[in-house]
Amino acid sequence: MKTTIEPTSTKAGVGLRFQHLDIFPELQPAVGFLEVHSENCGGPINLKKLGKLREIYPFSLHGVGLSLGTTDELRKDHIALLKSLVQRLDPFLISEHLSWSSVDGTYFNDLLPLPYTDETLTLFCNHVSETQDALGQEILIENPSSYLTFKQDTYAEPQFLKEIVDKTGCKLLLDVNNVYVSGKNHDFDPDEYIDSFSHKDVREIHLAGHSCQEIQGTTLRIDTHSDFVLPEVWELYEKTLKLCGPTPTLIEWDLDIPELPVLVAEAHKADEHAQKALKEHTSEHAA
Repeated sequence: MKTTIEPTSTKAGVGLRFQHLDIFPELQPAVGFLEVHSENCGGPINLKKLGKLREIYPFSLHGVGLSLGTTDELRKDHIALLKSLVQRLDPFLISEHLSWSSVDGTYFNDLLPLPYTDETLTLFCNHVSETQDALGQEILIENPSSYLTFKQDTYAEPQFLKEIVDKTGCKLLLDVNNVYVSGKNHDFDPDEYIDSFSHKDVREIHLAGHSCQEIQGTTLRIDTHSDFVLPEVWELYEKTLKLCGPTPTLIEWDLDIPELPVLVAEAHKADEHAQKALKEHTSEHAA
């Protein structure tokens, strides 16, 4: 099975949104890689444009609809679509979510949470293995943002993810903003979560902004990808890099999408934080 290959550039990447698809080849901003959603690549015109961009930048593929946590069988046509994109775009990373989005053949436009139990673990691992076997390449699984927990949980989330890695040979995408959002929503310490994560299995990091909503006097943080990265999340990102070492990092921005130079500037800010953190990481490991 093919393993992930890091891009030669250490610069942070950005999520490619179709508002920027035509201007990207013209400006060719200095970013490390581009990430596209697997389900948003359809159509010969878009694929042709993506092919031209692929000649300039490394690509990663990020899935939002495979529904690895479903009790249904995985859709063969969806896996076939993903495989064709992998063959066409040759991404250095392929990722999906620790979630489900379909049941009894009905699909929901959301990433829905899973109980962390042995039964769910077996089901999820079977689907990860099926996907990796079909692609001939390992995939990354991303930690979710969370707004509820299940009473029947028998694993902490980092432990559950590590079990998936051990049973399937997949790797992990650590979304630092999701850790912060979930920590604030469920009153746990994001730093402790990062400490307990399987650092050696992290192959990509995601950063994004989020929004807050007041519900019955309580502030709920929502992973909307609609704003700049918060200072607290930048701080958590630096901590993550000190533990994980150099890791491809992506800026996500999916709602209220800004002009391309604004998005690129956020990626360059990630580069600055990474340089600071990795300098300390190198010093600590040399000591």
